[in-house]
Amino acid sequence: MHGAPVMVRDSLMPDDIATAAAREAPLPSPELRFATASVPYPQAMAEMEARVAAVADGREPELIWFLEHPPLYTAGTSARRQDLVDPDRFPVFETGRGGQFTYHGPGQRIVYPVLDIGRRGRDLRCYVSALEGWVIATLADFGVTGERRQGRVGVWVVREDGREEKIAAIGVRVRRWVSLHGLSLNVAPDLGHYGGIVPCGIAEHGVTSLAALGVSATMAEVDAALLRHLPAFLARVNGETCALA
Repeated sequence: MHGAPVMVRDSLMPDDIATAAAREAPLPSPELRFATASVPYPQAMAEMEARVAAVADGREPELIWFLEHPPLYTAGTSARRQDLVDPDRFPVFETGRGGQFTYHGPGQRIVYPVLDIGRRGRDLRCYVSALEGWVIATLADFGVTGERRQGRVGVWVVREDGREEKIAAIGVRVRRWVSLHGLSLNVAPDLGHYGGIVPCGIAEHGVTSLAALGVSATMAEVDAALLRHLPAFLARVNGETCALA
């Protein structure tokens, strides 16, 4: 007898076959992009959405985008209206990422990883933990101890008087198992700009930055530290060391 017949989907077109083959191939290193000027939020979202579709279809490689935004507020899916204290201060953008209100502006390093989580373990908790671990490792290069807090996504710093202040916010979304949004690390922003919101809906804790902690780091120096720890971040996303992230 011959072996069992191989079933072939009549609807599997050449483009489908090419896409499936591309998704089975080893992942190349993500493209790294550094914006040289402030990027308006709508432009960044449009470019990120387009790249997500291209990565999901196997047409373009993954991307890790380093940028800054002009002053603005974003509202995550859990944002509460009462936490927008001054709605006329800066533009406010609704976004599909998780979390509540946050601020973006000059002096803040934004990183948007567009990664194929579907091919990197499909573990969103591991992905968020990896983002936190990436920031914590970067801060350590500047002598700053960043910490996680149960139930409070992001990276926190404990001041000498015991106050806990947030130095990095994290908000992510996944479409077709490709990630959108990412992290914001306060390098030297105007912290007064946070006054128009209750950051991340947490009124009892403040925000801080490297500059506020007495660290005079340039954006280039912060980027260099982030790049040093990028391989470890990607390994954690892949689940290789997630339990230790």
